[in-house]
Amino acid sequence: MDLKKHHYLPVVICVLYIAGCATNDKQYAPISLISENTNPLSAKDSVLKKYESAIGSLEQSMINAGLVNIKEVDSSIVVQLKYSSTDNFMGTDVYGNLENCYLQKEVAAKLVLAQMLLKSKFPYYSLIVYDGARPRKVQQVMWDIVKVAPGEKTKYLSSPLFGSLHNFGAAVDLSIVDAEGREIDMGTKFDYFGELAYPEKEEQMLKEGRLSGKQVENRKLLRNCMIQAGFSPLETEWWHFNSCSRSTAAEQYQMIE
Repeated sequence: MDLKKHHYLPVVICVLYIAGCATNDKQYAPISLISENTNPLSAKDSVLKKYESAIGSLEQSMINAGLVNIKEVDSSIVVQLKYSSTDNFMGTDVYGNLENCYLQKEVAAKLVLAQMLLKSKFPYYSLIVYDGARPRKVQQVMWDIVKVAPGEKTKYLSSPLFGSLHNFGAAVDLSIVDAEGREIDMGTKFDYFGELAYPEKEEQMLKEGRLSGKQVENRKLLRNCMIQAGFSPLETEWWHFNSCSRSTAAEQYQMIE
């Protein structure tokens, strides 16, 4: 995911429940995806219908852009695209029938290294990828679905006008699963909006008893493997890692349309 830093989330009417918003972080309310007077299903359906043909060609767009399928590079990495389901902050499947995760070749190589580092420490663990490359047309779909107060939207999403590192295939959202395929406890779900998900707030959350030592330890395991493999973490999302800066991505890669 490519959410920007969001220290102060607006108090809004929750029309759709955002997956992962836990009750023990009450100062943060789930974001409202649509206006109070709009039918949520018809609003989302109309947006998805508008881009239906574009969504259907997502995989070909990434293949054409020269990206690689993670499963073909390392079949041991688990892939479970959250935006190809309703288990995400929008409660909406915006990827259609896309099941494979794609990344730039150099980024995929780093991810393979991170998997090797993880398994060298815990052979029964595996990385699980929730999102990788995201064509800009999907960024537009997400941008249109999320309806919040003017000026607040960029706290949740990068504008499709400028794009995010996901749109270059240079960022990945992921976690760790055990031998049974169960995600180890990270303290929050993927796509959680609030301080509890902020790596920069972990020590504070630990002192306040809102995160356990084991949860912080699990996050650090993921972070250490990714950093050693050449990724950079995000201060406000434990699951998000960048392969390079936005300026470097713009120089080296074409945005995936």
